Amino acid sequence: MFTALHLEGSALLATVTTLTCLGFLLIGFDNGLMGGFVNSPAFTGTFGIDTKTDAGTNLIAIIVAIYEIGAFLGAVTTSIIGEGLGRRKSILIGVIIMIIGAILQATAYHVAHMIVARIVSGIGMGFINSTVPVLQAEFSPKATRGRYVCAQLSTLNFGIMLVYWIDYAFSTISKGPETSYVWRIPTILQCIFLIPMIVIVFLIPETPRWLAAHDRNEECLEVLRRMHRHKMDDQTIKAEHELIVRTVALETAAGAGSWTDLFRSDVVHTRRRFLIACGIQIFQQLGGINALIYYANTLFQSSLGFDANLSGLMAGFLNTWFFLASFIPWFLIDRIGRRPLLLSMISVMAAVMVVQCGLIYQVQHNTAIAKSAGAGAAAMLFIFQGAFTIGFQATVWVYPSEILPLKARQKGSSISTAANWICNFIIVYITPPAIRNIGWRTYIIFAVLNATWVPIIYLFFPETKGMALEDVDKIFGNDEVIEAMLAEKHVEIEEVEDHRKG
Repeated sequence: MFTALHLEGSALLATVTTLTCLGFLLIGFDNGLMGGFVNSPAFTGTFGIDTKTDAGTNLIAIIVAIYEIGAFLGAVTTSIIGEGLGRRKSILIGVIIMIIGAILQATAYHVAHMIVARIVSGIGMGFINSTVPVLQAEFSPKATRGRYVCAQLSTLNFGIMLVYWIDYAFSTISKGPETSYVWRIPTILQCIFLIPMIVIVFLIPETPRWLAAHDRNEECLEVLRRMHRHKMDDQTIKAEHELIVRTVALETAAGAGSWTDLFRSDVVHTRRRFLIACGIQIFQQLGGINALIYYANTLFQSSLGFDANLSGLMAGFLNTWFFLASFIPWFLIDRIGRRPLLLSMISVMAAVMVVQCGLIYQVQHNTAIAKSAGAGAAAMLFIFQGAFTIGFQATVWVYPSEILPLKARQKGSSISTAANWICNFIIVYITPPAIRNIGWRTYIIFAVLNATWVPIIYLFFPETKGMALEDVDKIFGNDEVIEAMLAEKHVEIEEVEDHRKG
């Protein structure tokens, strides 16, 4: 079933990148999907929701945010079974579940049906989202690994932009529940991206690092030869293979692969690295970006006072800018590194939210400068989203896979992704009632949180630019201790191999 074609060299890397980019495009598509039509008469009329009441606002928040609970469950499940399944099977399972979820959403007529459908679709996304960053990191060259992740994020933002314009096009004919096709068609369109992913999964091999971690060293070497065909001589490929095998031996000796070891301060500092991986994901979500992505229309209407048509247009322009700005870190992440991007751009995000508080206050209190303040507040959303994609978004998906030890990479990446989704749920769920009840003060929360992340990142998050995944252990571990453990483990491996041959 899982026999792959014999892709090699650049063709293999391009195919892997296409798969991971489609996975990220789906994240963007599903993140933006509800934001474009959730307040439309066609959607609210279908489910009998009155968005002018607290109950209606809360129900909208639940329908949108429950997807994140599904994704959280999917990521947690992947953390338990994903390492045994492997990268390819985990992605395949996620894709199949998402297709089922898309069909269920597109055929929903009742709130309960839609909530269940959103959960199912989210579970599939949790499988995919937990695995594709690891897959890409384990196939990518160390010198340009960040650029490949930037490609994923550009496709994510393309997915957001695409679905917002699709939603806007359909919103112009939205008149009530009799035109429910205006939200059903965009919902089912995600299958256009899911079906090719099934095909691609069968075209690629497992990652060499997963194969080495499961005692399939010969297959690991063969995949490395396929990856580096016409790029490296066989001696260099064997040296890389030896480094991977030695790293697996070290982390096995240190016990870095079990659940309890995620929380142990062992020789490779697995606990610290796990907390960093979770931290970067949590910081991203609590900074407020998905309040903009999920509710761009709502923010333009409720916070800035724009009419429905102008709000839809502005949301489309905002997410088009989000896509275009995502190309900027392509040229920065592997040159200036992860830390400088994070520290500078999160500082900008915090400053923008401080300014936004004052501007929204003017709009909501209809002061003499309310109109110009509204224009300024709209501009601040563009600046905030640009800073996010250059700094946070460019690093948040590559960093956990880089920072985690090999034996803990699938578990740690899945749990960090689960942390991302549960915090995403919090933000997506609280945003509509927050905008409704505390108005401009909502932006104070995001300003304070983003300002808090800066010193934490400065003090505790190391740079990983240009490093092989196996070399990251040396940032955290004492070289002498590591070499001693490797030497001891090497003897054990030789004894095992001799026993097998005998």
